Amino acid sequence: MRISSLQICLRVFFRIIPDEVENIPLIIKNLFMKNENVETNPRRQFLGTLASGAAAVGLSAFMTPLSSHAENNFVNGPEDPDEWFKQIKGKHRIVFDVPNPNEIFPFAWPRIFLVTNAATGTAEKDCSVVVVLRHTAIAYAMEDRLWSKYNFGELFKADDPKTKKPSTRNPFWKPKQGDFNIPGVGVVPIGINELQDSGVAFCACDMALTVYSGVVAQSMNLDAAEVKKDWVSGVLPGIKVLPAGIWAINRAQEKGCSYCYAG
Repeated sequence: MRISSLQICLRVFFRIIPDEVENIPLIIKNLFMKNENVETNPRRQFLGTLASGAAAVGLSAFMTPLSSHAENNFVNGPEDPDEWFKQIKGKHRIVFDVPNPNEIFPFAWPRIFLVTNAATGTAEKDCSVVVVLRHTAIAYAMEDRLWSKYNFGELFKADDPKTKKPSTRNPFWKPKQGDFNIPGVGVVPIGINELQDSGVAFCACDMALTVYSGVVAQSMNLDAAEVKKDWVSGVLPGIKVLPAGIWAINRAQEKGCSYCYAG
C-alpha cells in the first residue's frame, strides 16, 4: 500500500503502529467534511483536524513515544538548556520566531532592530536578540554541505536570494560582500555570522531536526539515526540546538523578550 508524506511524517515523528497510521487519512477526511462550514481558515482547520484525528486514533499513541523522544533523544544530553537563556540581559529584548523560509526577512529584521535601537540611543551590546529557527526553517541552521547533499532548497522550499531558484547552499552563512543590497538602504550585513558578531543569538529546534531527518532518511532508504547525526554535525558554529522551537520561544518570552513572527 502506498504511504502518503503525511503518514510517513507521522510514523517517523510519533512511531505510530501501522494500522493506526492507515486510518488517519479517513479520519481527517471525515472531520473536514463535518467542519467545512464551520472553519474558514485552512491552516487552523488543518491543525484542528489533525489534533482531532490524534484524539480519534488514541492520544496515548501520540503522547507516549513523543514524551519518550523528548526525555531520551535531545542532543544536548544532560546539559540544562535553560542556561542558554541567561545571556538575555539587554535593555531591549526581542525573539524572532522563524518557522519557515521567508526571503531575507528573518535575518533583515534582527539587523533593523539593532540599527534602529542604535539610532535611538541603545547600543548593540545593550540589546538582546534571539532568533529561533524551527519547522522548515531549520535548514538555515546548517552548513552548505548538507544543503547540497540533501537538496534542502527543494525540500524546505528555500530559494537562493541571488538565483531565485532552490538553493544548494545556505545563503545566509558567510555571504559575500554585496550579496544583500536593499533598495534605499544599500548593502546590509544580514548573514548569520554577521548578526552573531553583533550579539544576535541563534537556536534551532531539535524536534524539527528529528522529524525532518527521519522523513528524509525514510525517503532515501537510510538509517534515521545516522542522518540526524549527520545533520547535527553540520549545525553552524554558535547555533544552539534546543529541545523545540516553541519551547525556546516560551523561554525567551519568560526572559522578557517581545515576540515577532518572522516566517
